[in-house]
Amino acid sequence: MIVARDVTKSLNGTPVLRGVSLEIARGQMTAIVGPSGSGKTTLLSLLAGLDRADGGSLVVDGIDLRTATEPALTAYRRDRIGVVLQFFHLLPTLTALENVAITSPANAREWLDRVGLADAAAKYPAQLSGGMQQRVAIARALAHRPAILFADEPTGALDRESGASVFALLRELAASVTCVVVTHDHGLAAQADRIVRMEDGAVTSPGSPP
Repeated sequence: MIVARDVTKSLNGTPVLRGVSLEIARGQMTAIVGPSGSGKTTLLSLLAGLDRADGGSLVVDGIDLRTATEPALTAYRRDRIGVVLQFFHLLPTLTALENVAITSPANAREWLDRVGLADAAAKYPAQLSGGMQQRVAIARALAHRPAILFADEPTGALDRESGASVFALLRELAASVTCVVVTHDHGLAAQADRIVRMEDGAVTSPGSPP
C-alpha cells in the first residue's frame, strides 16, 4: 500500500528527512514513534499529499506522490485518504452531524452512531468534551470510506483515559483500512500491528510487518 524509497525533505534549508525507506502493507495499523524533531509529522504530511518530497520515491496506493499533478493530489486527498489531527479542527459553527457530513452527507449519521455520538448530532463542538470532539473528527475522517487513514498525535490533546478510549475506538474502526498513526505514547503504539521508530530524520527500526 505504501512504498517509500530514500525519501528526503528539507525545510528552510535544514534536512528533516534523510533517506527514509519504508513499506507498509494494506490493512495494517502502523505506529510511528520517535523524539520530537525526528521527522514523524513531516513524513506523515508527505504520505497524506499535503507536501512533496525533495528526493526519493513515494508511492501510496499506486500513486507516485512526488510526480502526481496537483489535480491528482487533490483527488487523492479527497477520495482515498482520511486525516485525524491532534487538535480536532471541527468547524465551530456546524453541529457534530454537519461536521461529519462535510466528507460524506449520506453516511454522516451512521458514522456518528458508530463513534457513540448519535445523541450529540445537534450539538456544537463547544458543547462537547475533547474526547467527544476527537470522536467526531474520526467519524468525519472515515465517513467517506477512505483506503488509508493518517492520524497525527490523535490523542495528544486528551487526558490519558480519554486518549486510551479514543485510540481503542480508532483501532476498532480502522480495522478495515490501512492506518498510519504518529504518536508519542508508546503504550498506545504497542496496540498497533507494527511500530516504526524514527530518529534524526531516518527510520532506525522499521518494525516487523505482520
